[in-house]
Amino acid sequence: MNLVLIVLVVSVIAAVLAAVLVFADTYINNYGECEIDVNEGTRTYTVKGGTSLLGALTDQKLFIPSACGGRGTCGYCKVKVIDGGGPVLPTEDGFLSPEEKKENVRLSCQVKVRGNIKIRIPDDLLSVREFTCVCSRIRELTYDIREFRFTLEEPDSITFVPGQYVQLLSPVYAGSSEEVYRAYSISSNPADTAAIELVIRLVPGGICTTYCFEHLKEGSPVRFNGPYGEFRMSDTDAPMIMIAGGSGMAPFNSILHQMKSTGCTRTAVYFFGARKVRDLFYIDEMRAFEKELPNFTFIPVLSEPQGEQWDGETGLVTEAVQRHFNDASGHEAYLCGSPGMIDASIVVLKKLGVPEDRIYYDKFS
Repeated sequence: MNLVLIVLVVSVIAAVLAAVLVFADTYINNYGECEIDVNEGTRTYTVKGGTSLLGALTDQKLFIPSACGGRGTCGYCKVKVIDGGGPVLPTEDGFLSPEEKKENVRLSCQVKVRGNIKIRIPDDLLSVREFTCVCSRIRELTYDIREFRFTLEEPDSITFVPGQYVQLLSPVYAGSSEEVYRAYSISSNPADTAAIELVIRLVPGGICTTYCFEHLKEGSPVRFNGPYGEFRMSDTDAPMIMIAGGSGMAPFNSILHQMKSTGCTRTAVYFFGARKVRDLFYIDEMRAFEKELPNFTFIPVLSEPQGEQWDGETGLVTEAVQRHFNDASGHEAYLCGSPGMIDASIVVLKKLGVPEDRIYYDKFS
């Protein structure tokens, strides 16, 4: 009992000290004005010290990818801190490889601006913009997936590469006391520059998905920033294996629009995994692509088809891939969906001979 009491007292003291340190850092310490140098003077910002690097850059309309609202749980907001970032924090350790640490890569949400800082970011992030728009259409695709169309207002057009994503702003609403950004892949035709479409799956308790499903209405104003991401179709003639599940459909819908508009004749086999018939969507669109793209095949796969009228592929999506391919050594593979599905697919694809450097994926977490 005494040992338990001692541990409890020590824990309380540690919590109080941590709170005092946070209070002092937030309200007492005055870091004054600090300068952030981006890419060797390409851009410089004068900001008030004491905030996170991610927050300071966002305030200056320089948007760094972040899917967790700056809580240090997604690992997206990596930048190279050349000077002034301080030591790597324990909250960053799990997201940084030894090589990244040697190259001074940091999570910008965990770096506090306490003085002048020099950072390096990919040049394409300098062209990321904030868009204001209106929700012009909401379409129910399944019981827990909807398609949202946002018509742009300022600026009134967008250019993106199929496979890229945007960060949608979820504003304050009843049940959520702060603004947060969440990342969603663009599903629409890149030729339609006046609007974007996002396929969003409801996550129970999710801040942004709850906003989209329960509060966002047609006609509502919306803000997002982007586009981001390196996931895209390569510029080769290699045959493709596509694998997705759930809202992982989004980037492939956009990629197929691109293939149609450019007259692409690459062979592509698209496996879409779902549990039951009610989890399938965009079936008519995929069948239309099969008619319009001479070398495209769409294969939906149900893992739990029991008791349903279904004569298509069954089992895990990876099992379907193995039934259709004995040797895929000449192929490229593109994967979108949950981390578990992608990790399992990578194992199977490597066994089928697909080189690891020709497996491209976007994990939705």
